Amino acid sequence: MDAMRQLIELLQRREAVIADHAWRDRDSRSHLEALKQVSIAISAWPEKHSEALDPKLKHYLQNASYAKALDHLQGESPTK
Repeated sequence: MDAMRQLIELLQRREAVIADHAWRDRDSRSHLEALKQVSIAISAWPEKHSEALDPKLKHYLQNASYAKALDHLQGESPTK
């Protein structure tokens, strides 16, 4: 899988977990664990793919601005 596609999928997965309020309300422990796991994967991604980081993306990831990172990767202007 392409490295950038992998990062996009991780960022989208994080957004999906956050948005799943029914899961959070039904089983908050597993919901939080899923959020932790995807966040760990996102945090580890730059270490494996540092050559793929442009300065703006690096900044967003270092600051955990994941919505902005996703917007950037999808060619949109960050909204926040």
